[in-house]
Amino acid sequence: MPDPFHPKTDPAVLEDLRARLRATRWPDSPEDAGWSLGTDVGYLRELVAYWADGFDWPAREAELGELPRFRVPLGGLGIHYVHAKAATGNALPLVLSHGWPDSFWRYTKVIPLLTDPGAHGADPADAFDVVVPDMPGYGYSDRPAGPPLNSIAVAGLWAELMDVLGYARFGAAGGDIGSHVSRYLGLDHPDRVVAVHRTDAGIPVLPADQELAPEEREWFDSVATWGAAEGAYAAMHRSKPQTAAVGLTDSPAGLAAWIVEKMRAWSDCDGDVERSYTKDEILANVMIYWLTGTIGSSMRMYRANSEIPVEQLRRRVEVPSGFSLFPGDILRPPRAWLDRTANVARVTEHPRGGHFAAFEEPETYAAELREFFRPYR
Repeated sequence: MPDPFHPKTDPAVLEDLRARLRATRWPDSPEDAGWSLGTDVGYLRELVAYWADGFDWPAREAELGELPRFRVPLGGLGIHYVHAKAATGNALPLVLSHGWPDSFWRYTKVIPLLTDPGAHGADPADAFDVVVPDMPGYGYSDRPAGPPLNSIAVAGLWAELMDVLGYARFGAAGGDIGSHVSRYLGLDHPDRVVAVHRTDAGIPVLPADQELAPEEREWFDSVATWGAAEGAYAAMHRSKPQTAAVGLTDSPAGLAAWIVEKMRAWSDCDGDVERSYTKDEILANVMIYWLTGTIGSSMRMYRANSEIPVEQLRRRVEVPSGFSLFPGDILRPPRAWLDRTANVARVTEHPRGGHFAAFEEPETYAAELREFFRPYR
């Protein structure tokens, strides 16, 4: 049975963190390098100084504690999740799946917009019962002791979670790895999943014995170019995650560098990460990783997903599928590819937002989910 979950960080843990931050051994940086070689050390020094002496984690923790949070045993693991029920009855259950480098944090801004749309200027009939789990090895969910779970296995756990919560039918939505999980929910549980909404189509796999349209070939070329310039992090996660995990688990400054560089690069912020997030918001995301020690286990999921058979990756999603594409996101797919891989019911290209759209543009994201799922209630 689910148990209410209300974590409260030991003050000694926070003192240890501050001591580590103040004792950071900083690398040198070429003059005017900025973000061109990775994290801007000058910006990181500023962020770490605030983390050590200005960031109020107990206040942020209390804010997160206002959400209805629980843990439940599933598949031999304790799974942490938010279960926020709609303000009105007859709501559609919706499971939201996050990606890397985040957790349930990704959806914290959008939850009230989905559970109580009437309070935010929208139609109360579009309300959802919202379920936001932390994937195994992320956030406050347990880390698998053995091999990491892939997206197929996590989709199976989410189907089980929705069963535990009494939902026979539901919608699924997500981005990044959460897009992958939502895809497999639609593929493996089409009798229960009414529709799937995603903010990306993942890393593409060439179709077997099929010709690509010109725009698809162009997209494949752009994916290869992006991988060569920006994909080193994923190669590390897939191949040698434990090497990076040693440093990132020991050094809070290193952990912040690994995460904030991606938050900046993948967001619609014109190179200024604080156009999309406040320092408090950035550090709340990083802090969850620090306190739970999950950076290594989160990276290991890349290894598990890299071993999924190609036949699974080529399956077409036949339940109704919607896509929201944001200009600041990575690897934005063409319509031809979406139609090839899913039964597309809706595609919307938004003027603002990036990889973490639910956090960057919560009103836009919530409005899109309300519109997309309306016919499937």
